Amino acid sequence: MAAHDCDPDVLLADRGYDSDAIRDDVRIRGGMPEIPTKKNRRVQHSVNRALYALRNRIERFINRLKNSRRIATRYDHTANSFVGFVLLAAIRHWIKFVHAA
Repeated sequence: MAAHDCDPDVLLADRGYDSDAIRDDVRIRGGMPEIPTKKNRRVQHSVNRALYALRNRIERFINRLKNSRRIATRYDHTANSFVGFVLLAAIRHWIKFVHAA
């Protein structure tokens, strides 16, 4: 979050990121925080459920990527090599999706 070169339009996060500091930082950058509030918080913020449902799709895809042992255990020593194998795994899942249709 410290990198200011990529300001988010929308921040989809889980309840663990529910804090005033994070919400204010996203708003200062021109974004909209979509973070469900914790149950014990006095001020409850509303969340766009349709938009927040996209977060579940992202998490499921990351879980599928982690089914590749090399990605889950991070055997690669360099970041470029790791990203390359993440892309290969993503392409492998994408091809299954495209050919299923």
